[in-house]
Amino acid sequence: MASLKLSLYVDNSWESNKLNCTVKALNFTDSKCWGPSFLGGGAFVVSPFCNLKNIRVSRLETEELETSELSLNGDGVDGFEGNLGNESFVTERTNLGREKGKFNVWKRFRRVKRVLRDSSYRSSFREKDRKSMIGFDENVIDSQNGVDFHAENVGPDSSLEQCNEILKQLGRGDDDGKVLSFFRWMRKNGKLKRNVNAYNLILRVLGRRGDWNGAESMIKEMNLESGCELTYQVFNTLIYACHKKGLVELGAKWFHMMLENGVQPNVATFGMLMALYQKGWNVEEAEFTLSKMRNLKFMCQSAYSSMLTIYTRMRLYDKADKIIGFLREDDVILNLENWLVLLNAYCQQGKLLEAEQVLASMKQSGFSPNIVAYNTLITGYGKISNMRDAQCLFADLKRVGVEPDETTYRSMIEGWGRADNYEEARRYYVELKRLGYKPNLSNLYTMLNLQVKHGDEEDVVRTIEEMMHTGNEKSTILGILLQAYEKLEHIHKVPSILRGSLYDHVLRNQISCSSLVMAYVKNNMIDDALKVLQEKQWKDGLFEDNLYHLLICSCKDFGHPENAVKVFTRMPKSNNPNLHIICSMIDVYSTNNDFVEAEKLYLMLKNSNVKLDMITFSVVVRMYVKFGALEEACSVLDAMEKQKNIVPDTYLLRDMLRIYQRCDKKDKLADLYYKLVKRGVVWDQEMYRCVINCCARALPVDELSRLFDEMLKHGFLPNTVTFNVMLDVYGKSRLFKRAREVFSMAKKRGLADVISYNTLIAAYGRSKDFKNMSSTVKKMHFNGFSVSLEAYNCMLDAYGKEGQMEKFRNILERLKESGHSSDHYTYNIMINIYGELGWIEEVADVLAEFKESGIGPDLCSYNTLIKAYGIAGMVESAVDLVKEMRKSGIEPDRITYANLINALRKNDMFLEAVKWSLWMKQIGL
Repeated sequence: MASLKLSLYVDNSWESNKLNCTVKALNFTDSKCWGPSFLGGGAFVVSPFCNLKNIRVSRLETEELETSELSLNGDGVDGFEGNLGNESFVTERTNLGREKGKFNVWKRFRRVKRVLRDSSYRSSFREKDRKSMIGFDENVIDSQNGVDFHAENVGPDSSLEQCNEILKQLGRGDDDGKVLSFFRWMRKNGKLKRNVNAYNLILRVLGRRGDWNGAESMIKEMNLESGCELTYQVFNTLIYACHKKGLVELGAKWFHMMLENGVQPNVATFGMLMALYQKGWNVEEAEFTLSKMRNLKFMCQSAYSSMLTIYTRMRLYDKADKIIGFLREDDVILNLENWLVLLNAYCQQGKLLEAEQVLASMKQSGFSPNIVAYNTLITGYGKISNMRDAQCLFADLKRVGVEPDETTYRSMIEGWGRADNYEEARRYYVELKRLGYKPNLSNLYTMLNLQVKHGDEEDVVRTIEEMMHTGNEKSTILGILLQAYEKLEHIHKVPSILRGSLYDHVLRNQISCSSLVMAYVKNNMIDDALKVLQEKQWKDGLFEDNLYHLLICSCKDFGHPENAVKVFTRMPKSNNPNLHIICSMIDVYSTNNDFVEAEKLYLMLKNSNVKLDMITFSVVVRMYVKFGALEEACSVLDAMEKQKNIVPDTYLLRDMLRIYQRCDKKDKLADLYYKLVKRGVVWDQEMYRCVINCCARALPVDELSRLFDEMLKHGFLPNTVTFNVMLDVYGKSRLFKRAREVFSMAKKRGLADVISYNTLIAAYGRSKDFKNMSSTVKKMHFNGFSVSLEAYNCMLDAYGKEGQMEKFRNILERLKESGHSSDHYTYNIMINIYGELGWIEEVADVLAEFKESGIGPDLCSYNTLIKAYGIAGMVESAVDLVKEMRKSGIEPDRITYANLINALRKNDMFLEAVKWSLWMKQIGL
């Protein structure tokens, strides 16, 4: 950071016997301004804004507004500057106050309290259903409230001074009703004209009562009816009331109203407002107020401190540096509060060099060393684990005449703990207790972590007992203990540490019990977890079921499904099965490939009175799909459809589409598709892809084309499979223009693969478009794809069926030269083509080659051979093939028998054909 030069003037009001001096252009980063040699230390506080229970810190230069009465003319809040402007970061008690009869300079450093924003205060500004205070209706005060004054001393002819004095005396009492009643009497008798003092006092009463609507009405009455000039005293009275109550938004409202009415604030206004904004950490209003103050050239020391504290607390360090720059630009007279806030800002940012220079400059400006400053530096050094300098500061305390206090020792413990020095932290911990101080929760937590890390288990037990004796929640202690051991991956030591009253608490408290059991499960200590569950003393059936379900799911998520099985088998048995637990266990057994147990659980649910939900159906369906039982999966889906209240989610819908496709259930696919369209479900990219890929054979080509165009219109990108499906659909429908468009689209996106070319080649081949077929093969080779076996098969089939045997032989030669080995499809094509032509010798050669290749004929091959033998009149050979099929373990199908019967008929063996037809009917074909 750039050098910070401030024109510093010691504030004579701070202490009458302070050295009067002026230090011009003091440079915090100038080595010439370096202080005594001890300035190499630092300080520790986990968070300088944390609420510590033992804090007793006071405000700087505070007017005792809370105990003294506001003067009638409003001067009581005029001297507010520097008084309530900062809820400080400092957490120590010190003896730096004034002598008896003077204000304690630390009074304003009280710990921050959260401001409760009561909506009733904000809503009180609304005018609805409230009577204006201008009229002071009788309902405003109790009818029994009388005005306690002597009638002979006051009357319609009494002077304003007499009336104001009586009003002032009544205001010092506790009965606001009397004050309001006498104020109403004054209005009735014309005693309020230009009487600002009376209005100021009544505004104070209204602020104390929280009657903000009445206060707003009173301000209007002052200006419009009584002819009083609105001044800062009027609004300061209300802002001060908001400050005492912590009403941040309300205080901001009065300030904005003040500006809207053209009233110029004074220093006290800004001091109170900035203190209020700091209480509520209201950055926006604080920034606006500070900007307004600087524009008006007011000098409120506490306002700068408040703004700097807010930025530091909220870690807005760049903005905090700007406030430090404003201190220089505005020639602010730094008081003790400013110095300490500045010191804290640097420590919080880890700028310890600048912080030490601030401390040196502070001493040079006439402020004696104090424990707060040293503790702040020790805190800062502890925060960055620089305990060498923190130790130097601690050792130097006595040299400068300052005794270390409770916070000093606590800071040293935390610093050494952060530096992972168990011995030093323990030394300060022992000294802290020897001096009669009590370690706070942070110290105990630090010591517990160090003891866990360094294996001092006996000290761990003692620290746990000490934490319990100090009143800490046992659930908090357990959480700290588990966190410490989990961090070191030594959770296995917890069972031996956890004993006594803390373990009894675990057994009685279901939350702590679940935390411990989950920690054991997470670290694969399943037996210890089950032991705790068996010994537990709490009873809550619903909570217990949820806990067991969580444990089962956690075991699976942590990669130990066998532990999930152990938990399930050891959990208490119930007559009413828990749907969620059973569902999770079906999934676990599926993960373990234990189909028998998974199906057993499903059948148990099916036979019970438990209604299955959508998640359970999803799990069961996937279980059957995983084990290849597609028909059973379809039956589960049928059962799901019978439950009218089941609405499948996106994932289950996609599973249903895939299952129906694999089972070739075209009707189911079409029905599911039109249900989806009717339901108006918003489709995503995956849904479009799944529907197109699965429903290609179940939907008309026009509907598929519309769906594909709709997908593109919504900006969703098809994948390679979707492109190939659409190529196949358009190719089989002979929509070659659309097919070429799809192919071109896929090619531009880099999604065209070998299957894309094969699909297009097959489409041209089926349509006998040999020119485009050959052209596509050349493009396939040109674009870096070797001509695939599938492409050769397509060309063989196309040329063979068209009878172009010369080209058929050429393709066959090219296939052999390419190095591809013929597959079932290749041999079946050759058998079919040669058989159709009656070339039985070639069929025999192909069959011999087929068998020599080691592949062997399949069902399609045998069917083709039977057909070929029938064309060639070799009926006996055809019948022998049926016998050979059965010996090979291949069961004839309807096509087999149909080809055999046709062969018999063509060869006038009608009786044999009838016998085989009757056999087909007998076996149900």
